[in-house]
Amino acid sequence: MPQVSVYDIKGEVIGTRDLSNAVFGAEVNRDAVHSSVVRQLAGRRTGNADTKTRGEVSGGGKKPWRQKGTGRARHGSTRSPIWTGGGTVFGPHTRSYVKSLPKKVRRLALISALSDKAGKGAVKIMDGLAMDKPKTNTMAALLDKLDVSGNVLLVLGGRDVNIEKSVANIPWIKSILVDNLNVFDILNSELLLLTKEAADRLEEAYVS
Repeated sequence: MPQVSVYDIKGEVIGTRDLSNAVFGAEVNRDAVHSSVVRQLAGRRTGNADTKTRGEVSGGGKKPWRQKGTGRARHGSTRSPIWTGGGTVFGPHTRSYVKSLPKKVRRLALISALSDKAGKGAVKIMDGLAMDKPKTNTMAALLDKLDVSGNVLLVLGGRDVNIEKSVANIPWIKSILVDNLNVFDILNSELLLLTKEAADRLEEAYVS
């Protein structure tokens, strides 16, 4: 059972916590993680590139010259793909890049990513993380106390505007709600900083 340190708002250790093996101590399934990341990145693609076919470009309604007797090749429209200004053959068209993934595989991928972080000692718990108003300096001081190097993913149990604004101007930390936690952001962080509420909700949601 993974055991992590619990910190207060000042960045001082106030205890330890045992995390659930089902969520933070499971075997890492790399195939599920890879599939989940591919799905997430594919979903970000807009797919709005679109070229016009010969039936969509303007003009070309009249045959450029008569069929026979001119000595030139036969043409029916100046909007043919072989003409300048003509349509495009096999060009990209608006499409969706969204990929589907079974719910069980998505669940397995998230648990695998959390377990990987816990196995590397890259998970810490914050207890009593609250502010009366946005204070970037306070949050920066907290990160200094935690001796953080690299990107930090702060997972909140619920909306907290003051906390979210406090981290908004710090480029190496990102706040996210536990309901929006995803594999890509977990893998893209060096440290997973969970509030006590977020850790509780994760264990409640994924412990069967």
